[in-house]
Amino acid sequence: MGTLSIVATPIGNLEDITLRALRTLKECDVIYAEDTRVISKLLARYEIKKPLQRLDAATEAKKADEVIGRLEAGEHVAFVSDAGTPGISDPGSRLVAAVREQLPGATIEAIPGASALTAALSIAGLGSDGFTFLGFLPHKKGRQTALKGIVASELPVVLYESPHRILKLLEELGALGVARITIARELTKMHEEIVSGTVVEAQAHFAAHPDAVRGEFVVIIEP
Repeated sequence: MGTLSIVATPIGNLEDITLRALRTLKECDVIYAEDTRVISKLLARYEIKKPLQRLDAATEAKKADEVIGRLEAGEHVAFVSDAGTPGISDPGSRLVAAVREQLPGATIEAIPGASALTAALSIAGLGSDGFTFLGFLPHKKGRQTALKGIVASELPVVLYESPHRILKLLEELGALGVARITIARELTKMHEEIVSGTVVEAQAHFAAHPDAVRGEFVVIIEP
């Protein structure tokens, strides 16, 4: 039986790649990627040349059968998402579940590394032993229920948000009486920014710096 390696890749800075991840990408037979164009930049940086196949959220179920066929043939398959750890608000979980169900003899290994979730928590200074991670909130159905659950939580809540909805999220949190938040934007990238304070202060910051409403956001809501 072959091996499926779930490989974490940088969330921005290409230097945030582990030695083990580089070795795995060099030694595997094929790399399945959420977007082959994205992973190609990392591979070029480290002069790694491997066959690439696309496996994104839309094709994960279909491509899982293809990966299983390769594992049955004894191949070493690596899977990467666009950034960070696969399966964390990214494709990968359904692939792993399918392999575990249909090919229990295959080896599935985690190649750990960067994650926006843990990176943001490490510099938030919350001092908490626990937290709740919600990923991306629903856009419409179930959103208000999720927001009310956030307000009622006794633990810090961590979620991801896009630039298109970050201002709306702040408005919603303010209306529900959330006190303090930390927003980590573009972690490890050139325009990395941390905004920590009240919801009103965060709103004032983005109103004064409209160019900052770009990139990827990790939002930590204090209980």
